[in-house]
Amino acid sequence: MSVTEEADRRAAPPAGPGRTGAGSLTTRRDYLRIVTVVSGGLALGGAGVAGGMLHREGDSEGSPGPKRIAARLAVGEAVAFRYPGAEDRAVAVRLSDGSLVGYSAVCTHMACAVLWRENRGSEGELYCPCHEGVFDILTGEVAAGPPPRGLPKVVVVERLDGSVWAIGTARSGESLEEGLCRQLLKDYPETAREIGCPGAPPVGSEEA
Repeated sequence: MSVTEEADRRAAPPAGPGRTGAGSLTTRRDYLRIVTVVSGGLALGGAGVAGGMLHREGDSEGSPGPKRIAARLAVGEAVAFRYPGAEDRAVAVRLSDGSLVGYSAVCTHMACAVLWRENRGSEGELYCPCHEGVFDILTGEVAAGPPPRGLPKVVVVERLDGSVWAIGTARSGESLEEGLCRQLLKDYPETAREIGCPGAPPVGSEEA
């Protein structure tokens, strides 16, 4: 059984709005469990998910704290915010199916600001005006131009009251599952063990 399947098995059924983001490896119930523990009781009812790391070299350590980024986000709307640090530009978009995606808004080519262009394609696109870089809104991967790799991603979730929060990141090249497990293993090893993260310490090892 995978990490996400184990988390899904242990989690209580979710309530309220919120959908899993495009390309996610986890379910809303995974986040209802993980986020409640990781954020110290910030109970989040639904999730829209994306994985990646904000810093270009992926050198962030630990679990960034949760941050509210919008009171509400309607379909076809985007919000710019700073996460995980005050200097880290990021953007979240509500897709037509109601799911949420979040990405770094720093181009992987020359660190210019990335903008969301609503009128490009069915869901819009992420665009760097410096050298005409284009990123796929569904995956964050390079669609055109000189960027050498896709945009790092941000985990964004929706609370029962409709507010949207950024709650975590994962490094470039990691799956969302790998990124969350890495952070949980460092800061919340018991939770990492409960949901089946590879490399989690066995029961009783904390006292050894």
